[in-house]
Amino acid sequence: MPHMAELEVKSPSGRSGAAQPPSAPATTTLENGDRLTRCEFERRYAQRPDLKKAQLVEGIVYMPSPVSVAHAEPHAMIQAALLVYAASTPGVHGYGNATLRLDLDNEPQPDVLLRLAPEAGGRSRVSDDGYLEGAPELIVEIAATSASIDLHDKLSAYRRNGVQEYVVWRTQEQCIDWFELTDGDYRPLPAGDAGVVHSRVFPGLRPAVPALLNGDLAAALRELQAGIDADEHRRFAARLAKLS
Repeated sequence: MPHMAELEVKSPSGRSGAAQPPSAPATTTLENGDRLTRCEFERRYAQRPDLKKAQLVEGIVYMPSPVSVAHAEPHAMIQAALLVYAASTPGVHGYGNATLRLDLDNEPQPDVLLRLAPEAGGRSRVSDDGYLEGAPELIVEIAATSASIDLHDKLSAYRRNGVQEYVVWRTQEQCIDWFELTDGDYRPLPAGDAGVVHSRVFPGLRPAVPALLNGDLAAALRELQAGIDADEHRRFAARLAKLS
């Protein structure tokens, strides 16, 4: 049966018994701009239950401002589309704001992601304490402009770790960048004449970029359903069903 994970926003629990250098101060603070190891980031994050979202990107702590409607609405729209696809595809899991242990210097909370289960060939896994580890196949971030961290340090971290497709929705510039990893670098995945992008990692995933940018979720979902009903998705889902 297709699986769709419940959405969750939580801080990592850390690893019990993690050794600290003898000179390390006994602090529980977590501040924007701190330079920390992933283990120390998790230790401090776990002791700040008041925080809903903090990320470690290239060894630097980022604590975003409160979420505005300009971020929340695009987030909800792309999340809805990706979760409908996950619900229709065995072995594909969708998550929103899940903590991701990417590498020793990066522990982001992507806005939305899709991943293949390990038995279906996916490279990420759920750890014993319930967190994602490794590179999911597709990540989406909602950003304000091209100056955002999402198109710089985060992009570098996702590329280096092998995230196959990376999407950045730039809200102020009314643009959606859809990148695919090719020869070790991110290159734009071109849209068709109607502005529909065809994912190469997830056959049948067809985001209608103009509809999303216009706030027309119904039109975006109609195009998505057309992709789910297409032969390429049927073949992909049948293959995954045999592996799951």
